[in-house]
Amino acid sequence: METREEHTSKEQGVRTLPSPFGVDETLDRLERLATSRGMTIFARVNFSRDAEKVGLKMQPSQLLILGNPKAGTPLMVAAPLAALDLPLKVLAWADEAGQCWVSCNTPEYLQRRHGFPSALIANIAPLSALLDAARKPGTAA
Repeated sequence: METREEHTSKEQGVRTLPSPFGVDETLDRLERLATSRGMTIFARVNFSRDAEKVGLKMQPSQLLILGNPKAGTPLMVAAPLAALDLPLKVLAWADEAGQCWVSCNTPEYLQRRHGFPSALIANIAPLSALLDAARKPGTAA
């Protein structure tokens, strides 16, 4: 059941959730939680800052690339093209009203897209709990 609080596009395999924090703080919190749980931060891309550098303007938008080689490697071994979508990516973005949202591919979508064994979904499923914790006010993220 989808609500205004959460939107999952089954066709596109994207889960989008609201964050009570801004784009910077949402991804800062997610980074801290991920590293505290042994994940690696591979990159953080600030699209709006890069757009500004070339004279363009866009709402705040950043992409965090993160993962755990111990969890992701078995997926890429089973389905080499999964490397197109791994490491995992989380997009934090603000809409026209300034509301921050976080979006990511669902593990089920990645499994359907790349055909790795469904048992390996468990290797990438923890991202959902990280997103929930990073968006929760009062959490020491």
